[in-house]
Amino acid sequence: MVSQRKTFGNSHLVFLRGFLHQPSLIGSVIPSSRFLERRIVEAAGITHSRTVVELGPGTGGTTRAILRALPRRAHLLAIEINPDFVNYLKTHPDPRLDVYLGSAVHIRGALATLDHTRPDAVVSGIPFSTMPAEVGRKILREIWDCLVPGGRFVAYQLMHRVAFLEPLLLGDPHVQLEPLNVPPLRVYSWRKPA
Repeated sequence: MVSQRKTFGNSHLVFLRGFLHQPSLIGSVIPSSRFLERRIVEAAGITHSRTVVELGPGTGGTTRAILRALPRRAHLLAIEINPDFVNYLKTHPDPRLDVYLGSAVHIRGALATLDHTRPDAVVSGIPFSTMPAEVGRKILREIWDCLVPGGRFVAYQLMHRVAFLEPLLLGDPHVQLEPLNVPPLRVYSWRKPA
């Protein structure tokens, strides 16, 4: 019997195929670098989290980095809109990972469906710059509503639009540039008041 991983090939090929099929839903043609992944994990406080949500995991480069840092009894919910990426991610053997096919707009529904608690961190690689502004605002409101008090939201982006969609709700982000990524990306992070 052929495994699903062999059916889809390596992650770079799956990622490129997804980018060519729906480029507006993917932030880059190249997966995240290990330097960017490290910065994201640190900014989101993954090592101290019990429940983490990842929006737009693609083929799972950042997902694997989160799982490496995630405590043993914690959980990661990956929400992905691309069915090929979802099928690929579901072949990952880590029992702490749940994969949900759907839009980031439905983050609270995904958490409820899979019996997860409110997240300590939400990490997003979805490109806010290519979606309608109202959809972006709705996603940000959903993220903020579902986060626990003191929870963190981290978005890694090429463009700065995410910082201006809901400034009254989220406040000013902490921004870091990761130059050792192709292309260099900004890492925006917010902390919900405790």
